Amino acid sequence: MVVLKILIRNAFRNKLRTTLTIFGVAIAILSFGLLRTVVSAWYAGVDASSATRLITRNAISIIFPLPLSYKDKIRQVEGVKTVSWGNWFGAYYIEEKNFFANFCVEPVSYLELYPEFVLRLDARRAFLNDRKGCIAGRKLAEKFKWKVGDNIPLKGTIYPGTWNFVLRGTYKGRDKTIDETQFFFHWDYLNETLKKTAPGRADQVGFYIIGVSRPDLAADVSTSVDRMFQNSYAETLTETEKAFNLGFVAMTEAILTVIQVVSLVIIIIIMAVVANTMAMTTRERIGDYAIMKTLGFGGREISILILGESLVITLTGCIIGILLTFPVARIFSQELAIIFPVFNISSETLYLDLSAAVVVAFAAALIPTRRAIRIRIAEGLRRVG
Repeated sequence: MVVLKILIRNAFRNKLRTTLTIFGVAIAILSFGLLRTVVSAWYAGVDASSATRLITRNAISIIFPLPLSYKDKIRQVEGVKTVSWGNWFGAYYIEEKNFFANFCVEPVSYLELYPEFVLRLDARRAFLNDRKGCIAGRKLAEKFKWKVGDNIPLKGTIYPGTWNFVLRGTYKGRDKTIDETQFFFHWDYLNETLKKTAPGRADQVGFYIIGVSRPDLAADVSTSVDRMFQNSYAETLTETEKAFNLGFVAMTEAILTVIQVVSLVIIIIIMAVVANTMAMTTRERIGDYAIMKTLGFGGREISILILGESLVITLTGCIIGILLTFPVARIFSQELAIIFPVFNISSETLYLDLSAAVVVAFAAALIPTRRAIRIRIAEGLRRVG
């Protein structure tokens, strides 16, 4: 306790310099934490993937459709428990800036495959019984102030025109990793409309979702499904849900690399700031260290004082930065909920913040400590007074 008091007193001997250094460390830790959370948010869909779900799409590209008739053949594959299907709808609400993920799906099987979308029983029944009914994530409904029973017009891009839906319920995520900004409606509603307006686009799906009995069957089922449609006019590519989501992440790999590099640069900047402070502090106290040596203190005690002071400064800034990260992340999540539907600060990010602060403290104190230990007593005493 006495040593801690000495370290705190030494750290704040020059209050202005120490305060500015702590402020710089706090801002850097805040930035580092947010950037790491952005990377985590990018992989949120991957982390939330189920080992018992497979995605089947057109082997050429996901933008090419598959025949609806494939569903019956897929059901016959050994190990397949449930089959659902759907299309990316690609519409927006009133204005183009109000864009969000919206899908038309086969509702019964889809809700069975995604139990992490928690929907009240009465809302589920209302949705299933209304061909024009839809469900939306809690965050999406809150953003646009939708209430159950509201009419929601969406303007189609892939499927032109104004499409009207009735909100029958809002779902919540089973845990914090679940996206609550999605919008679902009946695939039959789209298909029946296309039969009247664009018959050539009817009875086609964008993807199939396959539920397997056990995770260890995923590879065999994937191979069997793709072999079944080999050499057909619409060959398939079946992969785990995790691999499917990783494919989308890979498209933005360059952006993620830049973010990770910037986060490392921030750590280097923190190190430079703290090292400069410790260098000035040590230079000012060379006389004090010389006197300590004449009293019998060795290099170990001097090292503890300098390193301890560096730790006090960096950890104080780190704690302030971590405390600031939570409210800033909350604001960030609210403003960019559509882009980053899952934006939670993980315990791993907090550990990285603390680890970075400790590494910076040691690195910044290394050269000043070495200089203080090697200074000769006579040379140090010349600077006293």
